[in-house]
Amino acid sequence: MLPALRARAGRAPLAAKVPEITALFWLIKLVTTFMGEATSDYLGDGNIAIAGLVEVLLVVVALWIQLRTRRYVAVAYWFLAMAVAVFGTGASDTLHIVLGIPYGGTTALWAIVLAGIFWRWYRSEGTLSIHSITTRRRERYYWATVFATFALGTALGDFTAGSLNLGFLSSGVLFGVVILIPAVAWRLGMNPIAAFWFAYVVTRPLGASFADYLSKPHSLTGANFGDGPTSAASAAILVLLVTYTALRRNDIQAPTAPAEMAMAMATENTDAARRTVAPAAVGADQPS
Repeated sequence: MLPALRARAGRAPLAAKVPEITALFWLIKLVTTFMGEATSDYLGDGNIAIAGLVEVLLVVVALWIQLRTRRYVAVAYWFLAMAVAVFGTGASDTLHIVLGIPYGGTTALWAIVLAGIFWRWYRSEGTLSIHSITTRRRERYYWATVFATFALGTALGDFTAGSLNLGFLSSGVLFGVVILIPAVAWRLGMNPIAAFWFAYVVTRPLGASFADYLSKPHSLTGANFGDGPTSAASAAILVLLVTYTALRRNDIQAPTAPAEMAMAMATENTDAARRTVAPAAVGADQPS
């Protein structure tokens, strides 16, 4: 048991695994949502099964790279964010296209999934703050939440554009107004964690709506630039922004207080020890 715990500690993060929240963070986040929508739609224009396989493999590779780092690394973090954006779009669209669930239903479903993850994360860790992502377990909660926000945002954007007949451009403008709510409310005293996740969810339909507007044909209220060119252009912008961020290194969070880091790791290791000891204890009580 002790060697296993030591191995876990050896792989534990040495610092927060997410970037500091700056204006550049929100800009890159919007570009990832933009690219995620266009790229997933481009892949889906061909064979849906192959597109799904590509999206899953993209997430697996990106997740493997991110989890192997022990500090925040801009390239690894945003590569995974982009992969999750693509996969989240595909997962949400699959429920509608393949299973026939209406956009209102998929929006409600992903809202419930997101609420469940938030509930479990808070019950386990006592906080939803991104400044607390200093253990593997919190990192897993964080990325599960990111996936759910992307899927929810995709469904919500499609709901307003399609089910409510607003069209892509009007939906983008609508969410551009909605995202001002947490920005203003935070200035007026809204809980910063709640304001952050509110804005985080809304960036998805905001970016996706404008991506759809540029890429989709005129018959669907789009500008008809195509999914491929839209995806390629957004990918180029994303590479430039992430490269700039990686070189400047001004989005790295301040080091976590040693006592707080130790407490978080101790809690995770204690829970792991309980899960390891409990099965052994149960087995020891069984008659031979």
